Amino acid sequence: MKGQVAHRTLCDQMRALRLFMDHVGKNIQLQKISPRVTESFVAARLASGVKVTIVNKDIRTLKRILNLAIEPRGYLSSGNNPFERIKQHRKAEKTIRFVSLEEYRALMNRAVDVRWKALLTVAYSCSLRRNEILNLTWADVDFAKQQIYVRTREETADVLEWEPKDHENRVLPAPNQRMQLLADLQAISAEGCPYVFVPVWRWQYIQHARQQGRWHEGLALVNNLGRQFHRLRRSAGVADCTLHDLRRSCITNWARNLPIHVVQKLAGHSDIKTTQKYYLVVQKEDLEKARQVQSRILGSDLTDPLLTHSGQNEVLSENAAGRNSLAAKELE
Repeated sequence: MKGQVAHRTLCDQMRALRLFMDHVGKNIQLQKISPRVTESFVAARLASGVKVTIVNKDIRTLKRILNLAIEPRGYLSSGNNPFERIKQHRKAEKTIRFVSLEEYRALMNRAVDVRWKALLTVAYSCSLRRNEILNLTWADVDFAKQQIYVRTREETADVLEWEPKDHENRVLPAPNQRMQLLADLQAISAEGCPYVFVPVWRWQYIQHARQQGRWHEGLALVNNLGRQFHRLRRSAGVADCTLHDLRRSCITNWARNLPIHVVQKLAGHSDIKTTQKYYLVVQKEDLEKARQVQSRILGSDLTDPLLTHSGQNEVLSENAAGRNSLAAKELE
């Protein structure tokens, strides 16, 4: 499958296959792998203390690999994928960490250079993923149209081969103020590096490694980016979040103002169910509105004596007195 899937996907597939072969033995025939064997593998993974999300990923990966053994290769007959009926384990959905405008401004104010200011702004206002940020070239920035392009790129002497997640090319609008930050960064960037956020010294190292055959797709264009972000976040006094949370916050802001199919395209989601989660995010102001609504409802209804505890007691007492009066008249 090498050459047909992304390097990271290939690494995931090789890892899952090694784990599975360690469990069932390397000499087992495909036809001998039964659902009972796959259930045993999943149980062993869970018992080892591995996170449920990783085990679920292993199930999806191995299911996909064995589907390839059916079609187009024909090593297994149709309907005989032993992972077909293995269900993924349910896990509570992780709450989306929304980075507020105030927190974003705190990060921007604390950023010490134009490079970091520009990086933060394309994540927060254009929803770029980490790898999309690092693989962004100056050729992908259209200053005249105020647009940023996320697109597949073939390898040349000047750039590395790269493909967006889910193979989704897309065009993103960039606010005028954000484009100005990119223009400021371009003005001070050294010549010879086509990448927006890769320092020239790092690009020179990468080019040297390419010439010596020591560079491959799985290596990071920039090392320790996450660590640098967390150092910036702590110094800005912003609560725990990640660089990817800036992207999530951008999508959440879009979801409050744009139709779902537009947000799906801008975010680069292959499955609209992923986009739907951002339409269900409850923010602080939503909770305040809900509290105000409940206060208005309860404030008005509780003036009705039938809905208060003391009022109900008074009604019951009056009813009892009325029944006693009628009984007395009947006895007379």
